[in-house]
Amino acid sequence: MHVVFFGDQHAESSGGAQVSMRLQRRFLERAGHTVTIVAPRTRASHASDPAYLDLPSIPVTLDGEYGLAWPGRRTDRWLDAALAGRPPVDVVHVQADFWGALIGHRFAARHRLPVVHTMHNRVDVGIRATTPAPSLVLRALDAWAARQLRGVPPREGRRIAPTSHDPADPVRHPRDAATPARDGWAYLRRFAERSDAVTAPSSHFARRLRDHGCGVVDVVWNGIDDGLLDAVTATSPAGPARPRLVWIGRMSPEKRLLPFLEAVAGSGVDADVEVIGGGGQLRAARRLMARRRPTASVVFAGRLPYAETLARIAAADAVVQTSIGFETQGMTVFEAAALGTPAVVSDPDIADELGAGVWRTADGSVAALAVTLRRAVADIAAGSAPTPDPMVASRFRQSSRTAAMLAVYESVLAAR
Repeated sequence: MHVVFFGDQHAESSGGAQVSMRLQRRFLERAGHTVTIVAPRTRASHASDPAYLDLPSIPVTLDGEYGLAWPGRRTDRWLDAALAGRPPVDVVHVQADFWGALIGHRFAARHRLPVVHTMHNRVDVGIRATTPAPSLVLRALDAWAARQLRGVPPREGRRIAPTSHDPADPVRHPRDAATPARDGWAYLRRFAERSDAVTAPSSHFARRLRDHGCGVVDVVWNGIDDGLLDAVTATSPAGPARPRLVWIGRMSPEKRLLPFLEAVAGSGVDADVEVIGGGGQLRAARRLMARRRPTASVVFAGRLPYAETLARIAAADAVVQTSIGFETQGMTVFEAAALGTPAVVSDPDIADELGAGVWRTADGSVAALAVTLRRAVADIAAGSAPTPDPMVASRFRQSSRTAAMLAVYESVLAAR
């Protein structure tokens, strides 16, 4: 079959959804399918790839890596012409939450194609964390979506049972709950109503979507390349002299890097701490560490290639994830569990999903995180760190994730 992905950002840009799309494409092609990825053009350099359809875009960052493709008739015409020379499309797979989602749903409606929509984003939490007037932004976003989707009717005959049968998902029945007319959930419901199937990368996010009226949601975790997982786990890196903690992510408020560094300083732990990633809070993070002078050594490694990041996770004693309520899966701690590395987790939903191999924080405060860091470092030093669930490694392999998604594709095609 020919599957067309729609993303908010180019697949070669930084971000968990982009990494996941590249991996999904690779494994679908290995299974004999054709994949086209439609996303805004990036100004960052990358190898030419015939699978990419780069939409005309407006840069939204100074380096040009990220862009905005404006939904509308001009983009519709450009996209239809670009896809006309490719094999007939069987399934539209929207993996976006903003302009990519609007463009993808408009395309599917014009061509009467089935839509699978993977929801990656807690829109309400993200906007609250990054904008000064979140209520106004959400209202404007909802009004924009309503206008752009005016000619896209809701889908009839949505499935009433999930098809992915993922053992990571204990919830099987949708529950509807009333929500305000204009909030993040109402925005996501617009897309759910216009999809033949909706998937989410975790059971806790799927449960929230169902509880807010999005209907049946299949749980299909984002995965890790089988070969890369085997290669990294086959190595046996020498253990560090001191307990080693790794924090990985975008340096922005919703990821809570600065509270993590405050907790490192306040805890007094004697450990090596590596911070991997980049973003707008790097300068503030460096200033904080210069001012607090923690007992721990703190190194800012910057952005690293994906394989190198996995190697650092495998070599660490623990991965620390500090965001709360924002992550729809929390890829780094699942990667860690697959590699046998336990995690310090602030979000109780993610901790529940991982099950084993976790140090939980009592609440979202810096003080509680400091207590948990002290406990984790003490356990590591004593050789009594918790062990991740070995089932995560098998469920996290991309080969199993692709099989689960193919079951969803086949279900929407069968329903047509």
